[in-house]
Amino acid sequence: MIAYILILVGLLARLIPHVPNFVPVAAIALFAGACLNKKYALWVPLLIMVFSDLIIGMHDVVLFTWGAFAVIALLGMFLKGRINLLNVFGGTIVAAILFYVVTNFGVWIAWYPKTWVGFIDCYAKAIPFFRVTLVGNAVFSFVLFGAYELAKKFVGETKYKKVLLASS
Repeated sequence: MIAYILILVGLLARLIPHVPNFVPVAAIALFAGACLNKKYALWVPLLIMVFSDLIIGMHDVVLFTWGAFAVIALLGMFLKGRINLLNVFGGTIVAAILFYVVTNFGVWIAWYPKTWVGFIDCYAKAIPFFRVTLVGNAVFSFVLFGAYELAKKFVGETKYKKVLLASS
């Protein structure tokens, strides 16, 4: 159930008007890896991206983008059982760096001269997007992980515990 909600939220966030790169997909990928069953962890961010890219439009860097989110979900798997503020914060920063490095490598390959100057130019022009990605990851990760931990406390030993933790 949580996986479906995450996919729906991720899709809607990508489809409604938003600041470029200020979307919850990386946070969802990190959360899916850390909190969902590993058979769902990779599929949640990939389904968000595939479905939304089919609607928004495919692009030359799609495999790098999708790959970056898959790697972020794998990063989240390292957080499983070790979720705390410091680890989530660190994972959020690493996720932003991974996304920046992987996707801009794809942008360089697709759109820039294959020179050292083209490489530097590509990454330098992406710095403003990196800042937004980092802030978005931090905000959405705090909301996702925080809400999940609060829900676990409120649910406690009630009949809803199985629903909340069914994907874990």
